[in-house]
Amino acid sequence: MEEQMMEGNLATELAELRTIRHSIKEYNKGTYLFQEGDAIKGVYIMQAGKVQIGKVTPNGRELTLRICGPDQLVGEVTVFSDRSIYMLDAKALEDVVCMKIAIEDLEEALLENVKLAAAFMRWMGLDQQKTQTKFRDLMLHGKKGALYSTLIRLSNSYGVPKAEGVLIDMVLTNQELANFCGMTREVVNRMLNDLKKKQKVSLVEGKILIHDIAFLKHEINCENCPISFCKID
Repeated sequence: MEEQMMEGNLATELAELRTIRHSIKEYNKGTYLFQEGDAIKGVYIMQAGKVQIGKVTPNGRELTLRICGPDQLVGEVTVFSDRSIYMLDAKALEDVVCMKIAIEDLEEALLENVKLAAAFMRWMGLDQQKTQTKFRDLMLHGKKGALYSTLIRLSNSYGVPKAEGVLIDMVLTNQELANFCGMTREVVNRMLNDLKKKQKVSLVEGKILIHDIAFLKHEINCENCPISFCKID
């Protein structure tokens, strides 16, 4: 409850970003808000649609780190710094409408509004911690840790409580799930089938229903991080 209040307060404080001079941008499904290597020119506030944050590895494999939806802030922002570039891609999973605030306008607003500056720094710290814990899971806990932690994160972001467990209210192909884990689709297929045989998960109209989330947490020695860190959005 306390974590939800903190997130709610941060969202309320960041709402002041909407009062900064901005432009409305629309992106079709499959297009990019920005790509790795582009110069950082602004920050985006989502209004409609979903955006996938990730990168392509040197061997061509796609790695998805986050999925952002309405009212979320998107962008790797290094304010008051010259020649910063994006290290990740932001790809529209659906048709997207968002507000874009230019870096110059953002910097001016942060200098004038101490409360907004503090909230923005908290958001940057939270965003960084989400990314760090994601990479920790991928690197320290192997394939099982990658898949199980991804399922836990998805349940924290899009989970709907059901009598049988937690339903991830989002249709994902096994390839899309593999992109979250940095693995091949075949490996994810095999691991999901194993979880189904153990009756730990099942599929309901293309959506994953987790029957025993405690099992997933136990298997990867879950550190019970704050839910605000352990999310996919």
